[in-house]
Amino acid sequence: MWHKVLAGLLASGLAFAAEAAELRGVVRDNDGGVRDAVIHATPLAGAPALDPIRAVIDQVEKLYTPFVSAFAVGTTVNFPNNDNIKHHLYSVSKAKRFERPLYTGQKAAPVLFDKAGEVTLGCNIHDWMIAHILVLNTPYAAITDGDGRAVIAGLPPGDYAVRVWHPGMKGKSKARKNPRKVTVSAAPSEVEFKIRLRPKIKWWRAKPTNADREYNSEAGG
Repeated sequence: MWHKVLAGLLASGLAFAAEAAELRGVVRDNDGGVRDAVIHATPLAGAPALDPIRAVIDQVEKLYTPFVSAFAVGTTVNFPNNDNIKHHLYSVSKAKRFERPLYTGQKAAPVLFDKAGEVTLGCNIHDWMIAHILVLNTPYAAITDGDGRAVIAGLPPGDYAVRVWHPGMKGKSKARKNPRKVTVSAAPSEVEFKIRLRPKIKWWRAKPTNADREYNSEAGG
């Protein structure tokens, strides 16, 4: 009897392993690993299911956190303001135009991202506050760390078109049209990208040294 139970457990474990694959990626430029790049994979066999999820982009110490986000179409995002001053969140990007006028705390209405594309966030009061979002037609994405590395876990085995994106990346259109084809199996697969970045001022703003002085909460800054 026990050998039958053990065989069943082993079969279940093998089945799970076959269903959960992993893609490990690295993104580099001429200076080394690139932080905040998005590696995303789209199955070639057909459109993947996009389960609606909720995400959070916070406002802390007069910065958006995280600086780069990536999620699937249909995601709803909350934008809490954990500073003791008012922020004025907005986006004029084609993929999502919206505005959340002066507010503090948790009272801003969440935003549904219902179209794929790039979205840049700003603040009408603190112009150094910038964040970037990539909205995708796939749930399989990960953002690189300080070494330029990322892992996409839980991929069904199969063939994928794998792309890289970064808010400051040159040649985004070319990268979008020319993905890497990667076959993902039970063993971890690997992919590497070499990219070039535009000048940092094009996609990032330095927080001023005096930004943490006392703000008048009624004036919003």
